[in-house]
Amino acid sequence: MTRVYIGLGSNLGDREATIARALERLADAPGVDVVAASRLVETEPVGPVPDQPRFLNGIAALETTLAPRSLLELLLRIEAEGGRTREGPAGGPRTLDLDLLIYGDVVANEAGLRIPHPRLHERRFVLEPLAELDPSLVVPERGPVQALLSRLD
Repeated sequence: MTRVYIGLGSNLGDREATIARALERLADAPGVDVVAASRLVETEPVGPVPDQPRFLNGIAALETTLAPRSLLELLLRIEAEGGRTREGPAGGPRTLDLDLLIYGDVVANEAGLRIPHPRLHERRFVLEPLAELDPSLVVPERGPVQALLSRLD
């Protein structure tokens, strides 16, 4: 089993219920155990589309036997089941956003799969819940989550 961290986000519809259903779907998936989930926090949109509803964001810690690409495919299926479409601008409003942030100590830079997530070290709404779940976490090629968080202050 490999320890994995995924980002949870939603800014359309019943955000909390959508995220809860996504966690249930993950927990029901073969080869995946949901170990913990951070509290959910409301955040301002970040990225190319600032004029959109606020997000509800959090992090889930998983243990999995799935390979990184298989886990990513599962996350994409759960997003689609949660009403996520890929229409409109990238970074626009979405019912569900599941990001593969950290997969053990794996570093990958392939088409459609970058681990660790390329912008996680820049985002307080990612680093704070990561630190909540595992204060001693070290992000591959980036360093301790606590140090990354302190750089944002």
